[in-house]
Amino acid sequence: MKKIAIVTSTRADYGILTPLIRAVHEEDELELRLMVTGTHLSGAFGDTVSMIEEDGFPIACRVPIMEEGNLPCDISVMMANALCSFARIFAAERPDFLVLLGDRTEMLGVAAAAVNERIPIAHIHGGEVTEGAVDDCIRHALSKMSYLHFTAAEIYRRRVIQLGESPKRVFNVGALGAENILHANLMEEPEVREFLSIPGHMPYAAVTFHPVTLEAFTAEQQVRELCQAMESRADIFYLITMANADVGGDDVNRLFRSFAGDHTTNVKMVSNLGMRWYLSAVKYASFVLGNSSSGIIEAPVLGTPTVNIGDRQKGRCMPKTVICCEPECGSIKDAMHRAEEMAHEPVFLYGDGSTSQKIVAIIKRFLLPKAVDLKKGFYDIYGG
Repeated sequence: MKKIAIVTSTRADYGILTPLIRAVHEEDELELRLMVTGTHLSGAFGDTVSMIEEDGFPIACRVPIMEEGNLPCDISVMMANALCSFARIFAAERPDFLVLLGDRTEMLGVAAAAVNERIPIAHIHGGEVTEGAVDDCIRHALSKMSYLHFTAAEIYRRRVIQLGESPKRVFNVGALGAENILHANLMEEPEVREFLSIPGHMPYAAVTFHPVTLEAFTAEQQVRELCQAMESRADIFYLITMANADVGGDDVNRLFRSFAGDHTTNVKMVSNLGMRWYLSAVKYASFVLGNSSSGIIEAPVLGTPTVNIGDRQKGRCMPKTVICCEPECGSIKDAMHRAEEMAHEPVFLYGDGSTSQKIVAIIKRFLLPKAVDLKKGFYDIYGG
């Protein structure tokens, strides 16, 4: 039986990875080795390892790597912690394949440890572009360190090939986030409103805003502009989820907490909701507001319009339900008004809901016949 290690470090990536974790766990020829790290093990972020325990997945190891604070130095030390901790884990127990998602900075440390141990990596969500975030270069670096590539759209597949990866190892499988929605047993709207204390008579928006990490010291001002726009629309209830553990994330959360404390009648802030409750909340929201990738990938499948603020997601393929605006109060207010008038129609830009099955089948095809040959040639698209 082949061991497949999957690493999760945040509530967000766990929610995305859930169908793949389940598919690997249920596959007779594969053994799931679920490695839990990052904010999952942090009380400040809600100890979301409990979500994994409640879902019943076996946890192979818990790997603390977090540092106090989220200044650039703290993020760098966290990356170093990931490299050191996972190096020891991989030396003691070598999985046959390591699955990494996306572009979190700590995953670069995990990948480096795997490369040194000659563990093949399967990378999910490569080839995407987010011009406003340091995640962009992390994502491309992870692609070059990986053996198999599972992209969410054909244009992303072509970009990974442009990085020199062989087309034989790059697959457009759609997005796990879209699969989550298409197969999820979501709550009914009355349940969502009761659970989250959202008044039945008020339209509401699901709000998530992360720092734009390639812009220095802009997070506070951008959140202030967002809060000013929300304050001008007291007829809307705002459900705010916390920012990630990125540089500037503490500032974002501090300002949102203050705003929620001053507007208790129409604002609620939560640390995490879990995948089912979050997607249920998004489904019945008037619109999604902020700059999270969930507004680009998951919300359109539910037909919920998105107000995408600023440059964090700039460069992604945008479904027609996404309205982009500047991180300025007037621009945000205008986009909110346009989102309210938009019809709620699902858009299926990122796959047909079978992503996890495709990934498992491809990993088995490469892994089961023989050991993976990690010697990769550089695929030159110009034939040189």
